[in-house]
Amino acid sequence: MVYRLKKALYGFKQAPRAWNKRIDGFLVKQGFSKCKSEYGVYVQKSTSSIILICLYVDDLLVTGSDIAKIEKFKTVMMTEFEMTDLGEISYFLGIEFLKTSKGLMLHQRKYAGEILKRFNMSDCTYAITPMETNLKLEKNESEDAVDPTMFKQIVGSLRYLCNSRPDICFAIGLISRFIEDPRQSHMKAAMRILRYIAGTLDFGILFPKSAVNAKSEIICYSDADWCGDKVDRRSTTGYFFKYLNASVAWCSRKQPIVALSSCEAEYIAGSYAACQALWINSVLKELKINVKKPITLQIDNQSAINLAKNPVPHGRSKHIEARFHFLREQVNQGSLEVIHCATGSQVADIMTKSLKIDKFLNLRNSLGVFQLRS
Repeated sequence: MVYRLKKALYGFKQAPRAWNKRIDGFLVKQGFSKCKSEYGVYVQKSTSSIILICLYVDDLLVTGSDIAKIEKFKTVMMTEFEMTDLGEISYFLGIEFLKTSKGLMLHQRKYAGEILKRFNMSDCTYAITPMETNLKLEKNESEDAVDPTMFKQIVGSLRYLCNSRPDICFAIGLISRFIEDPRQSHMKAAMRILRYIAGTLDFGILFPKSAVNAKSEIICYSDADWCGDKVDRRSTTGYFFKYLNASVAWCSRKQPIVALSSCEAEYIAGSYAACQALWINSVLKELKINVKKPITLQIDNQSAINLAKNPVPHGRSKHIEARFHFLREQVNQGSLEVIHCATGSQVADIMTKSLKIDKFLNLRNSLGVFQLRS
């Protein structure tokens, strides 16, 4: 004998799907359309106004251009569901928001403080950068082993902090490669990141007010550190996106294959950036926002740029996997424009390697990471 439920109960395996179906049907009924590029975003567009909803399970973030229509929508929601209106955004999914004279600051000061307290690093000596200059970690079985559980907890805790701190993405990605068998040097590098977090506890991303007068264009930087991993000699991809002078996307990850040259490593990194660029463009298009075309992709390797613009296969590219030629296809179609960027101005450089103090601080400002000020 079994029970047949007439409605889903909280905690059951089917409950999340049932809730999503319920809220999705309600929002569609209210005139919202779900974004095909980002399923958690709903748009209601009229001739004079627009309302956007960001949905994460049962947490909703509502914004738009017409306050009256937003209030009307919240009233309808309260009649349909048990809902609490928390007012203007100040905290959402572990991320804090602060209105300042320069714009909106997105930060995780409370979460970062909890990490430091959890690992007894609240009163530590501060570090100016998250990693030592030109640091290269590798597997070293001759070193003393450290507590693997604690190391995994540190890495896992720091990973969520990357949502508001692109300046630590590379450092955290590097130590993440050694969670299977961490050694003393790996733990030392992890503690260095915690010391850096302690010294920059009140830092976050700034969405500037000056963006109102900025051009509606997507600016992308792409870079690679050729054979940067001393274990398997794979390169590190890094890219960074700006829209309306605000940081909107960033990534630091190890490439899945070994690149035979710096040109190939940069070309592969550009392909990953191209995928992200088209996705951002698709999201903005569904939000009824017109973006300047083509999208500008800045790379500091002229050979990689020539490879992206040249549709003729030759000895330098015939061995590259077909999926990475996506960059060349988008350039030929006119969706992307690849231009040369001076190495000193390559913002994505901070996503691929550990840098000297002065260069790191300069690129951190370019990322839009600043100290919180009212």
